[in-house]
Amino acid sequence: MIRIMARITARAGSEGDLQQVLQELPGPSCREEGCLGYELFLNEDDPREFVTVERWRDQAAADAHLNSAHVAAVIARASGLLAQAPLIYRFRQIG
Repeated sequence: MIRIMARITARAGSEGDLQQVLQELPGPSCREEGCLGYELFLNEDDPREFVTVERWRDQAAADAHLNSAHVAAVIARASGLLAQAPLIYRFRQIG
């Protein structure tokens, strides 16, 4: 299993707009082949910061997700709302 966490930071003043765009990700993502879980969080201490926590069966499923049409659409809509490029971290469970 692969876990991916993405830290997404809104440009000041675009927090609400970015939240609306990001809320389009969990539903379609959870229906993708190989998705074991997809959650979106808002940092309560910094309303500009969002985090996705994703679980994928394997790297191929995670790669297919990143190349999906719905992810491309969200990236296109979110690009002007971001303070910086999303930081994406990949993890695998050990032990």
